[in-house]
Amino acid sequence: MKRQKRDRFQRAYTHGYKAGVSGRSRDECPSQDINLREYWMSGWREGRGDHWAGMTGVSGIHKNPMVV
Repeated sequence: MKRQKRDRFQRAYTHGYKAGVSGRSRDECPSQDINLREYWMSGWREGRGDHWAGMTGVSGIHKNPMVV
């Protein structure tokens, strides 16, 4: 069974979200491409907001992009 190729922008958003939830700095964005960086930062901002709201661990499982 072949896997579909994942959307680069969705992957950047997901990685940014995971970085934000885990409390990592936004300076750790791995991409230099402006479009991918925008998606990564958008995910980071949402993840950071969820981190501050206490949605980590079991309480944030409904927001976890890895569950989807």
